[in-house]
Amino acid sequence: MNRSYVPALLLDRDGVINYDHGYVGTPERFQFCDGLFDLVNRAIDCGYRIVVITNQSGIARGYYSEAEFYRLSAWMAQVFADRGAALSGVFHCPYLPGAQMPGYDRDSFWRKPNPGMILEAARSLDLDLTRSIFLGDQASDMTAAAAAGVAKRVLIRPEASFCAVTEADLLIRRLSELTDCLRPASSQDTRAPMRAKPRVPRV
Repeated sequence: MNRSYVPALLLDRDGVINYDHGYVGTPERFQFCDGLFDLVNRAIDCGYRIVVITNQSGIARGYYSEAEFYRLSAWMAQVFADRGAALSGVFHCPYLPGAQMPGYDRDSFWRKPNPGMILEAARSLDLDLTRSIFLGDQASDMTAAAAAGVAKRVLIRPEASFCAVTEADLLIRRLSELTDCLRPASSQDTRAPMRAKPRVPRV
């Protein structure tokens, strides 16, 4: 029997799903980014699964435990479900070279900019990375996505100026810019660049 592979919207967590207040480990410090649920519901309507791909060095640094991360992720997933946007998976890397916490001092293939988490998500969830999109806020997100073979790589940076990230296909300042240019996955041309609406220069 042939297996069916599906596209996904792969999301970094801090800075994409929630505002990055620095090592967020509890619901009290977890603030969802504006426009997130419009984006993920649009993506689901277009045929994408929603998958979280996140480095969590806060575990290795001792800011919170892996058990606390799992509890926060369960809470986050329930909020997604309540908003009609079920998550297909949450993949995290707790390791950090030079970490002080026992068991977490490791240069892991899962830690972005390495592609391990993305490749494991594709393997375990039957994802078609050639029709998928990765949305992140760091150059390491784009590097990992490119190494894994993700077709479209989107960098979000709210600041007025963008850094040069050669692996990014699209640079946006707000999640709504990606929402506006999403199309059904079956009609996305992976050879053509994604284009957001033209920006009015700020003065």
